[in-house]
Amino acid sequence: MILNRLRFVPQLIALPIIALLVGCTNMNVTDFRSGKPRLVLEEYFAGQTIAAGIFQDRFGTVRRQFVVEIDGDWDGETLTMVEDFSYSDGETEQRIWRLTKLDEHRYEGTAEGVVGKASGEARGNAFNWIYTFDLKVGDSTWRVDFDDWMFLQPGGVLINKATVSKWGITIGEVTLAFHKPGQMTAENDNTAASALSAAE
Repeated sequence: MILNRLRFVPQLIALPIIALLVGCTNMNVTDFRSGKPRLVLEEYFAGQTIAAGIFQDRFGTVRRQFVVEIDGDWDGETLTMVEDFSYSDGETEQRIWRLTKLDEHRYEGTAEGVVGKASGEARGNAFNWIYTFDLKVGDSTWRVDFDDWMFLQPGGVLINKATVSKWGITIGEVTLAFHKPGQMTAENDNTAASALSAAE
């Protein structure tokens, strides 16, 4: 559910090991089991969803800005999400995710570029999605790990933050804000509109 092409200078990451940031978190999705509103992926992503996001390198520098329109379909077993990305530099791309619900809380999914299957768990208003991805970086491809977190907020905004790491070392972060058209409070609508304008 995250962009699959980055444009930044690979040499920025070729630094002495003492300066590298290790990508890890002590969060557990069960910590958010009482969070509200409850996030049910197949309900939230059914139909149209819109998001705006940024990619920041390990120094916090914004390297890419983008918007994404998602068309989701739930057939009772599989959630299919067609994601159409538009980047601020004019590039576009499409990715299709297929998520299968294993039980009340657990999911697995596939998409082009994902190595094997992604695995995720939803509790309360949170969802944690873990996967390995063949990420395009300029003219190269890096095999990286995504630790992807989503948090549903009152008013319908879904905050998504993913840490991208290689060999356990953080190389960047992706941040997005999703919303359902026409299903937000006026305050949240203004926030989303500002985010979309900033990403253009």
